[in-house]
Amino acid sequence: MRSPDKRVPLSRRTFIGSATGAAMIAGVAGTARATIPSLKTAPSPQASATLLKMARDIYPHDRIPDLYYAKAIETIDQKVSGSDATSGLLADGVAALDAQANTLFQKPYTEIALEEDRLKVLKAIEATPFFSRVRSEMVTALYNQKEVWTLLGYEGSSYEFGGYLDRGFNDLDWLES
Repeated sequence: MRSPDKRVPLSRRTFIGSATGAAMIAGVAGTARATIPSLKTAPSPQASATLLKMARDIYPHDRIPDLYYAKAIETIDQKVSGSDATSGLLADGVAALDAQANTLFQKPYTEIALEEDRLKVLKAIEATPFFSRVRSEMVTALYNQKEVWTLLGYEGSSYEFGGYLDRGFNDLDWLES
């Protein structure tokens, strides 16, 4: 019986094309970390940077670039800008967050270097409507992005493929037989 050759032929042209594509993707991923959202209800760049840092502290994921947090914050901004009752929520909340940071550490929230110190500031404001709204809206705004699913290892819905039972649900290679 003849066994087929399982080696993948790789030409110089294919290698250079793949390497160029990988470099472009790495470049885009590198610039995605520096994105600061532009907001309607909190237009200053400092407020946007504070909200981005806050979102990262509430839902910390090292594998998720700032780009996806920025998209989530813009989604929240659009929701709160639609109502007169909540239009000032982000701007006033960021001001209160920075005031609390200045009280505890004598510097704005974004300049606090240690995550555990920033968490102390967040603990101090967790009963406010601002914190509650950002925390609750951020869950759906961040985790409903399909790009984030792949970064977290979630393959998406399996209903259209017949469910999870035949797609790795019972693959327990880490469990001894």
